[in-house]
Amino acid sequence: MTSTEAKEIYPGVTVNPRVMGGTPVLAGTRIPIGVIVGHLAAGGLMQTVMDEYRITREQILAALGYAAH
Repeated sequence: MTSTEAKEIYPGVTVNPRVMGGTPVLAGTRIPIGVIVGHLAAGGLMQTVMDEYRITREQILAALGYAAH
């Protein structure tokens, strides 16, 4: 693997130095894990986050799992 390829660091979560400066994101997106977790921590509803970012429940659970890890 070269330094420009995505590396899965948790199921459904990747890092790539060329995507969002290497910030952990949902695999296949440019959505940082911190953004998803932040919305939920601020009281956002899961369905609202899913609709706003066009992501699945499984992707949200991956973000939460990574954050808890």
